[in-house]
Amino acid sequence: MGLVGGILGFVLGLPVGLAAAYLVYLRFFAPRRRLQDPIIRPLRDLDSETLQKMMPDVPLWVKCPDYERVDWMNKFIFDMWPFLDKAICKIIRSVAKPICDQYVGKYGIESIEFGNLTLGTLPPTLQGIKVYEMREKELVIEPVIRWASIANVTVNVKVHSFALSAQLLDLHTILTPRVTLKPLVPSFPCFSNLCVSLVEKPHVDFGFKLLGGDVMAIPGLYRFVQDQIAKQIAILYHWPKVIEIPILDGASGATKKPVGILQVKVIRAMNLPKMDLLGKSDPYVKLRLSGERLPSKKTSVKMSNLNPEWNEHFRLVVKDPETQVLELQMFDWEKLKMHDKMGVQVIPLRSLTPYESKLFTLDLLKSMNPNDQQNKKNRGKLVVELTFDPFRDDNSMSAVNSDGEGNISIKRDVPPGGGVLLVSVENAEDVEGKRHTNPYAVVLFRGEKKETKVIRKARDPRWNEEFQFVMDEAPVDEKIHIQVRSRRRRLLPFHSKESLGHVNINLVDVVNNGRINEKYHLINSRNGKLHVEIKWNTV
Repeated sequence: MGLVGGILGFVLGLPVGLAAAYLVYLRFFAPRRRLQDPIIRPLRDLDSETLQKMMPDVPLWVKCPDYERVDWMNKFIFDMWPFLDKAICKIIRSVAKPICDQYVGKYGIESIEFGNLTLGTLPPTLQGIKVYEMREKELVIEPVIRWASIANVTVNVKVHSFALSAQLLDLHTILTPRVTLKPLVPSFPCFSNLCVSLVEKPHVDFGFKLLGGDVMAIPGLYRFVQDQIAKQIAILYHWPKVIEIPILDGASGATKKPVGILQVKVIRAMNLPKMDLLGKSDPYVKLRLSGERLPSKKTSVKMSNLNPEWNEHFRLVVKDPETQVLELQMFDWEKLKMHDKMGVQVIPLRSLTPYESKLFTLDLLKSMNPNDQQNKKNRGKLVVELTFDPFRDDNSMSAVNSDGEGNISIKRDVPPGGGVLLVSVENAEDVEGKRHTNPYAVVLFRGEKKETKVIRKARDPRWNEEFQFVMDEAPVDEKIHIQVRSRRRRLLPFHSKESLGHVNINLVDVVNNGRINEKYHLINSRNGKLHVEIKWNTV
């Protein structure tokens, strides 16, 4: 029995003794970190040996000429930091609270709360920034961020009525992220996604206290934890791996590429209410897709008719069939006053099956507010037929052709049927007028005219505007005419407009290849060039 008792005592006493020794070491013997600002000395007061040791800390704009100095940005961040500190900490609390609440009540945890939460008085600084040349509808920048903060974050955890505290302090990190803004769009903030990755392995240093003792002071543990954190961050975010942050709402349709065409047939309406005092109603229908800024399409007006029949076809370009809806509005046409709204209704595109026609008989409502009591009133019915035709896969329609001399080209099999022609007028170079240079581009195709915005007093205007032309058949034997013009505002009409050059583009290459992206020399211009991207998507 004495031997058994001795073994049990050793087995139970050893972990208890080690735990007690660990707590005593952390509480009384482990080195303590002091929360204090670093000492800053001018370079002229340092000797050559000290300067040599500091070379890794010299900003990149000093060592590398392709990095730009951004002192103005550091000054801005420094002045804003007291407010940014509070705002960021407030966001951290709100984001962390629901995560912590998930563990309350489990494993004996009674509460998890923040004690101190501050990022310190020293903000991050940009040691330099590199901006790459503009790529196709994206911008790439590489800042070098260094942050020697005196952050102090304390988390108090109560487990079985026993209070524990963990403290993170003195965070020091060096990051070299690659930030890509893409795609660039003509909607504020002018980019739809923020893609971030790390070009180099990050450097991370911090202190961590548990029950008042600095855990990072344990021999061997500091270097191990530091290496593991840097390694895990590099695994998740080291280039080419990226974290993508959506900025613009994808449901708006402004940032997405077209994926198909919605065929809409407005058939008839039935039992419409009488809107005119001395007559019936003069109804017509307006239709558009949500998230689009294009003008609504309209049916013809049926005069003095409460059961009109249209049987009119419309085609709308779809960018997101999962979130977009077809908005239908019935109006009563008026000659002298504003047209009266007779009713509205919407159809979610996700209810459609690709390539299958679906008939809808819709009850017109006063508004799409489900709590509107006026929706109970009978406003008639609208009958429409919808068909969603997704675009074909470009890869499935391509073939490799050879001319027998080693030259290889890719040509798509042009399928019968229609599609959409996307014309993106990107920018122009070296355009110059005789009297004024306020350039804008005019796109003429099949009798339709589209215009970009006017850029005042610019020889290298950048528009980045896209136009859509929906067609029943491929424009194999057609040309598109794009003209760069200049316009100014003045009371007299003399010399108010001026041509700065034009270009005619054959669309056969667009149809065969699916896409062209070229710079064209402007006709009747000395040195002017026009950058245009044209795509042909078939259904």
